[in-house]
Amino acid sequence: MKREALIEQVKEEYTNIRFSENQQHFHNTTTGITPEAYYGTLLKTVIGEIHKGRFDDCRSGREVVNKVAADKALLPEWK
Repeated sequence: MKREALIEQVKEEYTNIRFSENQQHFHNTTTGITPEAYYGTLLKTVIGEIHKGRFDDCRSGREVVNKVAADKALLPEWK
């Protein structure tokens, strides 16, 4: 899949997750960060890694999101 198409799919996936996130649950599991900030930072990092070719083996944005959710170590600069 072309990287730009993959990026667009990843953006859509994270947008859907962010809007479906239960605000109360999110605040119970994070420390003072909004869902918008969390997913915005995560998206920016994932897009950078897509540009570097880290997810060239993925067939869809959903596959990228699932890989990242299962293993944040895929994102070396994620803090």
